[in-house]
Amino acid sequence: MSSLGTLRQIFAILSFCAAVTAAAQGPQITIDSGTLQGVVENSITAFRGIPYAAPPVGNLRWRAPQLVKPWTGVRPATALAHDCLQNVFSDDQAPPISPTSEDCLYLNVLTPAAKSTTPLPVMVWIHGGGSVIGGTTPVAYQGEAFVKHGVIFVSINYRLGRLGYFAHPALTAENADGLLGNYGYMDQIAALKWVQRNIAAFGGDPANVTVMGESHGGRSVNMLLGTSLARGLFARAIVESGFGRMYQPPISAPIGSGGDSAEETGLKFAKAVGIEGAGTDTLTKLRALPATTVIGDVGYGTGRTNYPGPMIDGKLVPADMPDIYLSGDNLRVPILVGANDEDTGTAPGDTEASVYGTFGMHADEARKVYTAAGAKDLATLKGMVGRDRQAIEPARFEARIFAQEGLPVYEFRFSYFAQSLRGQVTGAHHATEVPYVFKTLAAVRGVTPTAQDEQVEESMIQYWTNFMKTGDPNGAGLPAWPRYSPAEDVLMNFTAAGKPVAMPDLFKARLDIVAESMSSVPATPKR
Repeated sequence: MSSLGTLRQIFAILSFCAAVTAAAQGPQITIDSGTLQGVVENSITAFRGIPYAAPPVGNLRWRAPQLVKPWTGVRPATALAHDCLQNVFSDDQAPPISPTSEDCLYLNVLTPAAKSTTPLPVMVWIHGGGSVIGGTTPVAYQGEAFVKHGVIFVSINYRLGRLGYFAHPALTAENADGLLGNYGYMDQIAALKWVQRNIAAFGGDPANVTVMGESHGGRSVNMLLGTSLARGLFARAIVESGFGRMYQPPISAPIGSGGDSAEETGLKFAKAVGIEGAGTDTLTKLRALPATTVIGDVGYGTGRTNYPGPMIDGKLVPADMPDIYLSGDNLRVPILVGANDEDTGTAPGDTEASVYGTFGMHADEARKVYTAAGAKDLATLKGMVGRDRQAIEPARFEARIFAQEGLPVYEFRFSYFAQSLRGQVTGAHHATEVPYVFKTLAAVRGVTPTAQDEQVEESMIQYWTNFMKTGDPNGAGLPAWPRYSPAEDVLMNFTAAGKPVAMPDLFKARLDIVAESMSSVPATPKR
């Protein structure tokens, strides 16, 4: 062996020994399933890779999460566990840092190393990824900055793709009176219940939990706001680009009703892998499939053949979110909600006339509004209409619903992009606000943070953590952020100039016509 190789080997051994020593001296906490041993890093105590449910493998595949089997002795909690099995997206700005696995129902808890004399507020982060990718291991999603601002940080994994969202008549027959289909959502609720049972042991306040998510994570928060099964599990909610008007298939549907139900999609998948029928032997065969076969081609930027995604199951998800919100049957908590100025979305249509045709009787007015807003060609028009319909107007829709119910609501628009990207992008794309909120911009590929970038990071995490602590983002040294009022339509815009400015929504005319064409919010939602 070369001298360089010998030195590397010695370094690896010394690093391993140092890690073992650190773990041996790490703090211990006892929770309902056993004793954990964490590690202290830079004034933060970290407990990582904590199981919050039994591994959802074998006979537990496509079942509601089960309780963890208690362990004896001390369980090391010093390393991140595997993220849930997925087809990793090559262009992902926040990719997993280790191989993914079907055994993935783990969470992480970060706390200040110095003990607080009073229980601390808690945030629970639900990652995005279109229900098919994502996890807690990406560098951009590490929550040390929240802890340094006085908040206990919890991040969770949940089942993805066909392992997380799947229906089949045989599953319905097996568990007709139980929860079905939305296993990833069930995992999120199980994690929140774990927090309620155990967070006090870490110094957290179970009565002051904020659930926060972006993209599919934001959609998940919307689900939590609309299901009775999440009542009492959190006190506040933050929704970033959460698609508040998104519709989804029913788990089952009458024959001839049009469109595939989730069960019909499940039958197609089973047939494609050579499994037919709806008996118990069918389930045995489906559960015996390699997990990679179940995931198949489902991914972000790849095919989603025979994948239903989240569905209306009648129990956990009783209806589509717009219908739940308009009925007033949502959890009554303060919310902070918003989207980015160049968020995700592309409108259908091959011509300008066909795009405007999606506005129905409002097509002529839409043409005037979008032409005035700068839609000079088909590509620009499709982008503007798509993101308005999918992300931006739905955020305002949620803000209006909750504000009309008398709840504290704070709407934002993120329009900032890193100075090193000037000339490459014209606005803030989908998910680009996340590293600013987490203060992890330095981990983003192609970005070299400047002093202005860091100021935006600091202002955002101050607003977000203030909201987590009190339900109000305002605080000393920050520009005032007014509560949202439908009549005034004022939001906090994190502008390209690098300063947060409370202002009337610059997209108001566009969003008004979108709302009109999608059945606008009534003056008083039904309750």
